[in-house]
Amino acid sequence: MTGYHRFVPRRPGLVDLAVAAVVFALVYALVRVGAGLRAPLAAAAPDAIRLEPAFLPYYAGRSILRMVAAFALSVAFSLGYGYLAARSARAERFLIPLLDILQSVPVLGFLSVSINALMGLFPGQIVGLELASIFAIFTSQVWNLTFAFYYSLSSLPRELRLVSEVYRLSPWQRFTRLELPGSMIPLVWNGMMSFGGGWFFLAASEAITVLNRRLMLPGVGSYLATALERADARAVGYAILTMALVVLGIDQLVWRPLVAWAERFKLEQTPSAVAPSSAVLMLLRRSALVDAFERGVLAPLGTFVSAAMDRLWRGGATLAGRLAGRRSPLWAWAGRAVMVAAGLGLLRYAWLAALLVSHMGARQIGWVAWLGILTLLRVMAAVGLGAAWTVPVGVLIGLHPRLAAMGQGLVQLAAAFPANMLFPFIAFVYARWHVNFEVGSVLLMMLGTQWYILFNVIAGASQLPAELKEAALVFGVGGWTRWRRVILPAVMPSLVTGCLTAAGGAWNASIVAEVTAWGSTRLVATGLGAYITEVTRVGDRGGIVWGITAMAILVVLLNRLLWRPLYLRAESRCSLA
Repeated sequence: MTGYHRFVPRRPGLVDLAVAAVVFALVYALVRVGAGLRAPLAAAAPDAIRLEPAFLPYYAGRSILRMVAAFALSVAFSLGYGYLAARSARAERFLIPLLDILQSVPVLGFLSVSINALMGLFPGQIVGLELASIFAIFTSQVWNLTFAFYYSLSSLPRELRLVSEVYRLSPWQRFTRLELPGSMIPLVWNGMMSFGGGWFFLAASEAITVLNRRLMLPGVGSYLATALERADARAVGYAILTMALVVLGIDQLVWRPLVAWAERFKLEQTPSAVAPSSAVLMLLRRSALVDAFERGVLAPLGTFVSAAMDRLWRGGATLAGRLAGRRSPLWAWAGRAVMVAAGLGLLRYAWLAALLVSHMGARQIGWVAWLGILTLLRVMAAVGLGAAWTVPVGVLIGLHPRLAAMGQGLVQLAAAFPANMLFPFIAFVYARWHVNFEVGSVLLMMLGTQWYILFNVIAGASQLPAELKEAALVFGVGGWTRWRRVILPAVMPSLVTGCLTAAGGAWNASIVAEVTAWGSTRLVATGLGAYITEVTRVGDRGGIVWGITAMAILVVLLNRLLWRPLYLRAESRCSLA
């Protein structure tokens, strides 16, 4: 832009009136919705949820506020955790296996552990319950985002790292000018998926039945749960319509502009023939208010933060160098002390968990292990069925840019919509047609996890080199030979990554996919997810601990014995593609 380096003020226009109106509306909504945080705990009683449609805008605002707060925490955690794991080989050996374990813990497990502690900080107030709900949503969003940032940092081109060393960029400059921009596209797309994962567990995070106590926060999730309990089909329809409008609005106002904006960070020599676009982003770029805010506030603030972080980082590096150069390796001893403290904390947790589980008996412990095997079979079936249709569709979208421009928006909307809102209708159909829910629950798992595979396959197919496609065309390679020799090797690393994250999502989704209801009709599949849901409802601490532990063991073993070896094999054999 010609006037960027020399300040040329833009003339205010209709666009600025629209921007000002939107900002005022957001501030007003934030004040109105935030006022509910000062309510007493009695406001979370189950009978406080009203099913009149007039209450839905307020409930939607409360749910959006929780989702945004949880997502902000997820981004901050992912940047710090992923950066530390990618930059330190010693930390990586501990942090990545820990991330596998944390990913395997279901949302209800985190909720049952945190709710009493957080509510104890604010006795008699709804704030503690709000914090517990935000934390539960955070645990449904953060792990996928952290893995995405870690893998993005690990796969940055070595040449760019060498350039940063030649120009002697400070760690903060390298992070803000190379590592974060280079990871921006995966962060945006996986952020979209993580945000959708939060919608999936919204009902479980707002309508809380834990330790034999029923609590409901005002929100779309609790509205839906109440409508289902009362078998109010009209209220369920209102909830689904509200959620569809919310998802569509956030997609148009947030995710589409972010996807279009993130294209500037794409590492390619030739620009894409069909780039993502956003009308909202175009309007923001034409706004004089946004331009003045960027110049007068964001630019000086960014300069100040960069200078402060540079000084802080250099001071820390100097201190670390001095400590490392002394005879007494204080820095190394501090690291060992942290590791010992973490180990003692894990031993204490293991001891308390063993005491709780010891009251269960060997037969019940073995039964829970068998339930884990049954859920494992459903997880693998859901991943296999999801891959069966997402691979051809994802390849079709990824290899045709114009089709991608039209199809990705529909895929984004479908992926963001919480599939568990459709579970009661599926349960009604299952009950009417006498479908075996032991098998039918696989479909419910697949509805919430198949999008991880689809997005990864689209990304892998879109990165297929043009030279390879042209060579296949010149040599007349088509049909199954083209799939076997060209397409599948190219998308295999992305496919395995999608299957890994989809399997993790399916394990977590089992707590809502193996138990669903419509009014008095309740369908329960025999599995670990249904078991965890039941013991959490009645407050069986030993059952909660052993159910979560069994799920964590199975997930870690599956990742280490199947998905990680498959990924390494696919990456080594298909690196040329």
